[in-house]
Amino acid sequence: MRKRVIGATIFAVAFSAVLGLAQDPTTTPEKLAVINIQQAIAQTGEGKLALDALTKKYEPKRQALQRQQDEINALQDQVQKQGPTLSDEERSRLSRDLDQKQRLFKRDQDDDQADWQADNQDAVQRIGQKMVKVINDYAQKNGYALVIDDSQLPVYYVAKGVDITDPIVRLYDQANPSAAPPASPAASATKPAAKATKP
Repeated sequence: MRKRVIGATIFAVAFSAVLGLAQDPTTTPEKLAVINIQQAIAQTGEGKLALDALTKKYEPKRQALQRQQDEINALQDQVQKQGPTLSDEERSRLSRDLDQKQRLFKRDQDDDQADWQADNQDAVQRIGQKMVKVINDYAQKNGYALVIDDSQLPVYYVAKGVDITDPIVRLYDQANPSAAPPASPAASATKPAAKATKP
């Protein structure tokens, strides 16, 4: 909530400044633009390759987590189906085993998610720093006084031609060609991989 208030305040101050420029007869009215920086990063060739590399890196861990989940499900089924016929000692042993497996799964899942997010954030920051330079150059060359990230601030209407996400992606790819063309568009470079189902 606090971030939204701060973001809205910054937007209001910046917008007021631009309106002031537009009303000042000694200055040329300048344009506003919006960009979805997360979407732009995800659509670049470099962003797609980074997400693909992350997916491949974490696939073995995802498979290991799925195996753990399958073991937990099988043990839960065993306890439910055989519960009435099990001795107290056997039921207690299975319950302890199940509890241990669930705790281990949760810890491994949390570690995996934290590692994924850290690696993903590194990639986003690396690409984002270069993209900011492309946005600055584009804005200066095309007379934009303000470029707003609509993934950070609520934008309720955008006139046609004001969203510069696509041209920025094209310019970024020209300035930073990726090592190899991605096979298929990635969903998003900012979304973490889906978590394994919790027991």
